[in-house]
Amino acid sequence: MCMSSLASPQVVLGGGQEAREVTTTTTKAGKFDARFYHLIYEEEIGRVKGHFGPINSLKFHPDGKSYSSGGEDGYVRVHTFDSSYFEFEF
Repeated sequence: MCMSSLASPQVVLGGGQEAREVTTTTTKAGKFDARFYHLIYEEEIGRVKGHFGPINSLKFHPDGKSYSSGGEDGYVRVHTFDSSYFEFEF
């Protein structure tokens, strides 16, 4: 779990299934995506897919314009938010 430094109260969660089960299921079933939730309302506000294995680490950039994720697949991905992300109101 990683909390945003933005004015909007939100968290991003990442994970997936057990690493030993990755080879026996499809990527759709593995749920290797980062999920964004509103911290107060506890509602999912977004989801980003991309990893082929469980997500082990998440971190927002200090300026709040991007975040990075690292996974079992051996990749670190840097995700930059579109301008529409900052216009979203819950």
